Amino acid sequence: MGLVPCPLPCRTYSTESESNSSYHLHSDPSTSSISSQPSLPSVPSLSRQVLQQTQTTQLNCIATRKSGSACVCSLVLAGKFLYTGLSDGEIRSWSCRDISSNTSKPLATTNSTVKSLVIVGDKIFSAHQDHKIRVWQVNTTNEQKFKCKCIATLPTLKDRFPRLFFPNSYVQVRRHKKLTWVHHADAISALAVSKDESLLYSASWDRTFKIWRTSDFKCLESVSNAHEDAINAIVVSNDGFVYTGSADKKIKVWKKLIGEKHHTLVESLEKHKSAVNALAFSSDGSVLYSGACDRSILVWERDNGGGGGMVVVGALRGHTKAILCLAVAGNLVCSGSADCSVRIWRRGVGDDRSYSCLGVLEGHRRPVKCLTVAVDFDGDDRSDYVNSFVVYSGSLDCNIKVWQIQVPLVNSI
Repeated sequence: MGLVPCPLPCRTYSTESESNSSYHLHSDPSTSSISSQPSLPSVPSLSRQVLQQTQTTQLNCIATRKSGSACVCSLVLAGKFLYTGLSDGEIRSWSCRDISSNTSKPLATTNSTVKSLVIVGDKIFSAHQDHKIRVWQVNTTNEQKFKCKCIATLPTLKDRFPRLFFPNSYVQVRRHKKLTWVHHADAISALAVSKDESLLYSASWDRTFKIWRTSDFKCLESVSNAHEDAINAIVVSNDGFVYTGSADKKIKVWKKLIGEKHHTLVESLEKHKSAVNALAFSSDGSVLYSGACDRSILVWERDNGGGGGMVVVGALRGHTKAILCLAVAGNLVCSGSADCSVRIWRRGVGDDRSYSCLGVLEGHRRPVKCLTVAVDFDGDDRSDYVNSFVVYSGSLDCNIKVWQIQVPLVNSI
């Protein structure tokens, strides 16, 4: 598992870059099982595909990190480390300080695909195909003796045992099978954490989402039959609204109202025409982005009535297959797709609701399954006129690519 140079150019929407179109990598035929439905003609497009010519965005692949023979299913950044969850059940860490060296360390090995990762303090929560959440205590004080220990598997025995003897603690999960309500009955597809990090939210293909307390790992609530099909994505707003995206084509909004013990359905957003795969909030929490198999990224903004309600204001188009993942940092939106590419979008400033597609990152040979992005405070070429970002993309081709994005400031263009 090493790191190799990545000299691939990236395609931007400027005259000069069109000459590099020969580097375009088409989707592998083996990925045709990922459904991609017609796009949404009824939703107006927000994207502009031509950049001002005074300055151009610089997009460069600066490294490729090999994960062996396992697909990269999840990525999360925490401090100076990148953590990856793999299809073989392994969790690995990579140093972000020196991308030119092979600093990958195996942290944990399980027997089930790692579907999602979140970090809370010195703990990693990992969601798995085997219906379980595992909690890992990480010690990063000494990079030479990097330690990771599994301290809990959710639901815990303390959560499970008292409910074994009470019939009303069981729910029907299949025709001839019941489980206690603290159990997920299918793969856990996504995790999210509340703003104060006191609550963990888990979404599953069993059509439920659950809320856990991060201090003692107790399951506080389970919302059953939240959707009509598998839940693929979950995010939580700063003011406590929970958004779930499902294969039933819907995004649902949930909230625990004052005086209530359980989350209540507040709104159902039904603009997508195919399975919703990814959700992400803007940095200020005012905009929700949703990606689906219809090849469009829908942009939702809070309506004037408040109450967590969202209205769709437009769509970002350009991908030729399903949107599988989204990541946001500052005014940058990144989207990964089954078409094996990553697109970089910049949100307008102030009242400008338009988006510019700054470029297309190409080089993966199979669908891009996960993304994370961060502001590059250590970039060598930082200046008063450029914002610098680092994007990490994980793919079913078993590679993690590291991209440096340098974007001219809006007032400097």
